[in-house]
Amino acid sequence: EPLPADQGGGRRGTTRELHTMGQQLELSVVVPAFDEAPNIEPLTRRLFAATRKACVRAELIVADDESPGSAATAAAVAALAAEGFEVQLLARKRGEGRGLASAVLNGFGAAAAPVVLCMDADLQHEPEAVPAVARPVLDGDADFAVGSRNVGGGGVGFEWSLLRRAISHGATLLAVPLSGSSDPMSGFFCLSKETLARGAAAGIKTKGFKIGLELMVRCRCTRVRDVPITFRDRLAGESKLTMRQNIEYVLQLADLYVFKFGLLPLVLPLAAALAALALALALAVRAMGLH
Repeated sequence: EPLPADQGGGRRGTTRELHTMGQQLELSVVVPAFDEAPNIEPLTRRLFAATRKACVRAELIVADDESPGSAATAAAVAALAAEGFEVQLLARKRGEGRGLASAVLNGFGAAAAPVVLCMDADLQHEPEAVPAVARPVLDGDADFAVGSRNVGGGGVGFEWSLLRRAISHGATLLAVPLSGSSDPMSGFFCLSKETLARGAAAGIKTKGFKIGLELMVRCRCTRVRDVPITFRDRLAGESKLTMRQNIEYVLQLADLYVFKFGLLPLVLPLAAALAALALALALAVRAMGLH
C-alpha cells in the first residue's frame, strides 16, 4: 500500500513503511513502456508491495515511448504518485527517439539509486520477483543478475506452442557463448551503475531488442547470477515482437561476437547463415500469428 496522507498534507505510514522510507534509495526499477497503460497500476502496486516486504527502498521509472496509450499511461503514473508511490514518468515523443534499448538506457540515466533493474511492463515478469533478482547485485555478489526461466525453480507459466519453444531455445543457444547466463535473452535483469559505466566506455549500442545481453557483453560482466523466475502470459496489451526485431537480434549477435572474440573472418559467414535462419523463423512466426 502507498503511504496515506495526513491531514497536514504530508505522508504517514505503518512502522514497516516508515522504516523502508527512512532507508537510502537502493534500487531503481526501469520499465520500458509502449502502449502499456492498463498494466501500470497493477505493476506498481505489486512491485512496491514486494519491495517493502523485502525492506528494499525502490523507485519506479516508467520509460514511455509515445503511443496511442501515452496519455493514459501518464494519467496512471500521476495518480499513483499522488497516492505516495515513488514512481515517475520518463516520456519520450516520437521525434525524440524510439526503441526498447534506448528507452531502458534513458531510464537508467534518470535513476537515482546505485543499482538499476529492468523488467517488462506487461506483467510477464512478476513484480514479486524483483527483490530476488536484485539481491545478488545489492549484496555485491554479482556484477549482473538475470531473471531466468532456464534454471531450477524457473519456467514458463503458460502453454507455449512447439514452434515458439523451438524459436526461443534456438535463439538462446546462439547467445549462450556470449554470456554466463542460462537465459541471455531475458529482459528481466539487474546491474549496478558502476558496472553500467564500463559498458558506456565500451560503447553500448541501442540497435537491437535484447538490451540485457548487450549490457552483459559490453560491460564485460564475469560474475553473472541467474535467479529463477516464472515467465507469465501477458495480461493486457499486445506483443511488440516483430519480424524486423528477429532479424535485428541476429545482427546484434554477430556484432557482439566480434566485440567479445574478435573473430571477424569466422563471424561474418556465421552471421549470414544466422540472418537467413532468423528470416525463416520470423516468416514462420508471422504465418502462424505468433508475432
